[in-house]
Amino acid sequence: MPLLKTTTHTIDDIYALPDGQRAELIDGQIYNMAPPSPLHQELVMELSASLRNYIKKKGGNCKVYPAPFAVFIKDDDSVEPDINIVCDSNKISHRGCEGAPDFIIEIVSPSSRKMDYSTKNTLYTDAGVREYWIVDPAKERTTVYRYEEDVAPVIIPFHDTLKLKIYEDFEICIDDLLK
Repeated sequence: MPLLKTTTHTIDDIYALPDGQRAELIDGQIYNMAPPSPLHQELVMELSASLRNYIKKKGGNCKVYPAPFAVFIKDDDSVEPDINIVCDSNKISHRGCEGAPDFIIEIVSPSSRKMDYSTKNTLYTDAGVREYWIVDPAKERTTVYRYEEDVAPVIIPFHDTLKLKIYEDFEICIDDLLK
């Protein structure tokens, strides 16, 4: 019985995609990305702005990078998280982020649910991301992983306050962002 032939892709395959087509490369597999919804983009903008404003006010050295922004997280893997915070400026190159950001937020959409909760969670924990938030508008909750403390997630409803571990006094309520 013949074996199924599988194709392993590289970053060159991602760069060869037609203009405007966004995809991620994880373990040699290409995952096409669907266009984001208005709610998705609103959350990306509000969260990015809140984080950026907080960091600027505190005089922090970390930078906020919303998608599209390439993260070359390990080996030949390339992802585009919705929001990244990178505190080590040596990780920033002309291509994007070379290595694990300190903090990542993914906004779940129907087409990304399995990727965000499973595939990317494994990728991010293995790569050394310090904290990962999965903001889920359909379930009105945020799943928080603080990999330096514990691999078990904490689930925070949108009406409760979220705290960011890398900035102890940063607090945000997703419901307040959506008003």
